[in-house]
Amino acid sequence: MRLLSVTGTRPQFVKAAPLHAELAKHIDLVVADTGQHYDHELSRVFNEELGLGEPDAHLAVGSGSHAEQTAAMLVGIERTALDLRPDAMLVYGDTNSTLAGALVAAKLGLPLAHVEAGLRSFDMRMPEEVNRVVCDRLSRLLFCPSDTAVQNLAAEGIVRGVELVGDVMVDLARVFGPLASARSSYPAALGLEAGSYALATVHRQANTEQPALGRLVEGLTRVEGPVVLPLHPRTREALQRAGLLATLERAVRVLPPLGYLDFTALLRAARVCLTDSGGAQKEAYLHSVPCVTLRDTSEWVETLQLGWNVLVGDDPAAIVAAAAAPPRGPTHPDVYGDGHATERIAHLVAGAAWLSGYAAPS
Repeated sequence: MRLLSVTGTRPQFVKAAPLHAELAKHIDLVVADTGQHYDHELSRVFNEELGLGEPDAHLAVGSGSHAEQTAAMLVGIERTALDLRPDAMLVYGDTNSTLAGALVAAKLGLPLAHVEAGLRSFDMRMPEEVNRVVCDRLSRLLFCPSDTAVQNLAAEGIVRGVELVGDVMVDLARVFGPLASARSSYPAALGLEAGSYALATVHRQANTEQPALGRLVEGLTRVEGPVVLPLHPRTREALQRAGLLATLERAVRVLPPLGYLDFTALLRAARVCLTDSGGAQKEAYLHSVPCVTLRDTSEWVETLQLGWNVLVGDDPAAIVAAAAAPPRGPTHPDVYGDGHATERIAHLVAGAAWLSGYAAPS
């Protein structure tokens, strides 16, 4: 079997790292990188740190509106699929790269597998939510990270091809978490001690527009104690346009984007994580770090239910209060699996049954 894996963003590179290594043992794996994330620390650094090989096709799509970006990906992925002639396609998460891959697979009649299926924030204003819903509807194998994800799909009438495999991020966190802390110079390079600072990330489209952006800057600059913020290129541009970058830099330790190991080392040693990222919410939970989510909804509902995460939106007062008394649940169960998701996914993908119909229950 030849499988085309479509990646393009930091979260996808992180998920793909352990999975590509396992899949390559069983099938002919070819990879397309859309170039949705093109900054080195958000893309190519993962080839170096996590052992991802060079992609078979690099589409170099870059930035643009949702329509421009997705349209360019559709053309590039279709051309790649026609050139490489895969038997099936694999996509990850909820980005425009995910959506474009799913649409190309559907149009070319290629069986589609989706890693991280079934997540729902129930907020269709989020482009990511639209991408998830469409991709899950088009997928033949749906790899769910949690029981909640399986239940979400069942509520939408999707039950065939649904597999509860756990989260590949658990696999990665257990191996690379301790490695990151051992290899990275952070947080010591910033003169910070473990447990003394808040780690923040801001990149969601809604949070890079006014008035939300200004309210987030107000909240972050009022948080007591050091705040470290690796800054996404899009967020930096938005702050510069709004004349807010200098205000933020006076109170917050603003860093360039970080590779996986440095970011993970900072996260593992943080007192609290302040983020609008879905991936960072889950990574915080996996490393037992309290999380304050700068959104009104979350797809990682288990972290909320277990008391390790709280939603504050862009309310400055709520951000300050939650950062001062971050959530820490009474227990920390393994709700996202046992660290063997990659093996389960590779086994199911390598089986031929799903190429001609739906995969048999595992």
